[in-house]
Parts: sequence; C-alpha cells; structure tokens
Amino acid sequence: MLMQLAAEEPQSPVVPVVPEIVIGLICFGIIFFVFYKKLVPAINKALDERREAIEGGMEKAEATQAEARQTLESYKEQLAEARHEAARLRQEAKEQGASLIAEMREEGQRQREEIISAGHTQIEADRKQAAETLRQDVGKLAVELAGRLVGESLEDHARQSRTIDRFLDELEAKAEAGTEATR
Repeated sequence: MLMQLAAEEPQSPVVPVVPEIVIGLICFGIIFFVFYKKLVPAINKALDERREAIEGGMEKAEATQAEARQTLESYKEQLAEARHEAARLRQEAKEQGASLIAEMREEGQRQREEIISAGHTQIEADRKQAAETLRQDVGKLAVELAGRLVGESLEDHARQSRTIDRFLDELEAKAEAGTEATR
C-alpha cells in the first residue's frame, strides 16, 4: 500500500525516497567503518611519523645550531688567543731587535776603541822609530859636519853616541821648555 501511494503521488525532485536514504546511510556506514578501521590508523600513523620527523628535525637543527654557536665561540677564542700571541711575538721581536742593535753598537764602539788604541800605539811606535832614526841620521850628519869643520875624523862610536845623545837631549829639553812657556 505504501508503494501504491508513492506511485500515485507525484514525486518531488527535492525530497528523496526513503529506501534510497536507508541504502545510502548503510553504504555510508560501511564506507565510514572501512575508512575508520583501515585508513584512519594509517593516516594517523603517517601523521605521527611526520610530526616525529619534524620534531626530530627541529631538535636536530637546534642541536646543530647550538653546536655551531659553540664552534663559533671556540673559533673566536682561538682567534683572540692567536692575535694575543702574535702581539706578544711582535713585542718580543722588537725587544730582541732593540737589544741586538744595542749589542751591535757596543761591539762597534769596542772595535772603534780597539782600532783607535792600536792606531795610537802604532803611531807612538812609528814616532819613536822615526825619532831614533832621525837621531841617528842627525848624529851622523853632525859628526860628519863637525869632522869637516875640525878637519879630522871623529870615528870613535862610543864618544860619538854620547856626544849626539847629549846634544839631542839638550835640544829636547829646550823644546819642552819652549812649549811649557807658551802654555
């Protein structure tokens, strides 16, 4: 009878038929149950894995970033130490250079003094030798001149040396007295 009524009344396109609603709900329930039992756990598992991977990646990134900060700080400390060491080495090099220059100046002064002293000693030795040679030459010339004036030979060496030495000593005494008087 219900079917007859349904067949007699014109059906509205907006209102569905009840058996179609029931069949649709049953199909929807079966599909929902299959999705809920099979797909939802797989989806939840994939989402959990994805969340864990993201969280693990973030933790790993944070750990890597912390390690990078620590490494950067370490490098900065090493750089500061290297700069400090370089400054210390430069200062030591300056000090060594200054002490080396001072030593070289002292050595130069010492060598100069040695050269001057050796020069004075050589000059004094040359002066004495020249004076002795001059004394002998003057003595010979004086004896020869005296012999020509007197007209006889004055060949006695001992007497000749004494005479020459006495004469030259008198000359030196007069020269020293003259230099002291001018002072």
